[in-house]
Amino acid sequence: MKYIHIGVLFAIAWALNAVAPGLLAHFSGFDGVDAALAASLWCAGIFLVFGWACSRAAEGTLFPSFTLQLLIGIVLHDALAPLSTELTLSVVVCTALAAIILKSGGDEIERQDFLRIAFPTVMMAIGGYLVTFLVMFPLLLWLGLDGKTAALLAAIIGSTDPAALIPTLKQLVFKAPFKRVANLSVAESALNDAVGAIFVGAVATMVVSGASLDNLTSLTTGLFSGDNLLHLGQQFLFGIVAGVLGWCGMYAFERYKSRRHEAKTPEAPYDFAMVLAVPLLTFVLAQAMHGNGFLAAFVAGLLANFNHGTHYFHGLLHHLEVKIESVAKPTIFMMVGPFVAMGDLMDTAWLGLCVALLFMGVARPLAVLISLAPTSISLKEKLFLCAVRETGVIPVVLAVITVAQFPDLSLLMPLTAWVVIWTLTLLPAITAWWAQHLQMLEHASTSISD
Repeated sequence: MKYIHIGVLFAIAWALNAVAPGLLAHFSGFDGVDAALAASLWCAGIFLVFGWACSRAAEGTLFPSFTLQLLIGIVLHDALAPLSTELTLSVVVCTALAAIILKSGGDEIERQDFLRIAFPTVMMAIGGYLVTFLVMFPLLLWLGLDGKTAALLAAIIGSTDPAALIPTLKQLVFKAPFKRVANLSVAESALNDAVGAIFVGAVATMVVSGASLDNLTSLTTGLFSGDNLLHLGQQFLFGIVAGVLGWCGMYAFERYKSRRHEAKTPEAPYDFAMVLAVPLLTFVLAQAMHGNGFLAAFVAGLLANFNHGTHYFHGLLHHLEVKIESVAKPTIFMMVGPFVAMGDLMDTAWLGLCVALLFMGVARPLAVLISLAPTSISLKEKLFLCAVRETGVIPVVLAVITVAQFPDLSLLMPLTAWVVIWTLTLLPAITAWWAQHLQMLEHASTSISD
């Protein structure tokens, strides 16, 4: 019955998409700003209604809500057409929501736990990203992609994402020796997202400058040149500095909340504005310093660590988590729709499957095994991490930003969409089974020796 609901939802989306061009043409006849207002509110309403409907329809099924939201967005391609012409608006919305999500990712990890896994986290987030990038680029060339598309796609999908992973991990009870693997999975994704954003920007700069991207040698020569390494270092350094400054603002807000709590002042609903403002302003500060805003937002959240600190922040963070799950993530996933028509998705179905399988079956295991070789992470944990490699919110954001900059690279968005679809659908579905098979969970029965 649940799957019938999904079928009905897609039928409704298809019907709405069929009549949308007429409605949008009617909106375009409005006077002045009214036309833009009507089109914008129309798209916002679609995001909210269908985002909620996908979340409801996914309950009790094998499909994560995020997969349905992405596919529904593509079905609604014509209905969301105004956003494909308002590229700046799409980029601003995606970037702002991603900054808030990354700050929330910093909240998710207890600061002391992060310090205990800092070395393997950095190795996976940076070293693992580089391995993924350098492995996927020649594989994408082998599949027939041109150098520009292959380089940008390899950089975009190198970012992992815990969109469906965090809810899955919260349902699993790991044995004591393996409890760190859940934090490592989440910490990698949050830091790795910032690394991905930095490298996508670096590759985009190479494309704009006309650098040769015909083979791995020319790519690495340009990417790791002295000037580019200086730029990458600047992005990391000033992103961290901006994150620390953002944390200072959050610390001041924490002291303000503490005084109100001690005075037994009732909770103020307008305090939620500050939870949203800090990651956004931290992002802007990082940009002003020529650092990476995504890294800054994550660092600010990690240092503040509100989710594991004073209890009077828990209500605010719960509200933030609800807003992220019900508004921010559905909006980002459905934002693929304006840029990918169903025909584009079908035309790239086989190529998209090949890219996703090479990504999950070749690049991810190599990234884990190589990057974690110098660490004390056990073989079981490495094998588990090999199967934890979703691609979601931040890669979609990076793809939207990149497509806005290079609209002629027609394969970039549909192939990113396919990698997101396959990784979000397959990997969360096997996470619990794989952890139990590795005897990492309480009462597991199958053995694989370390």
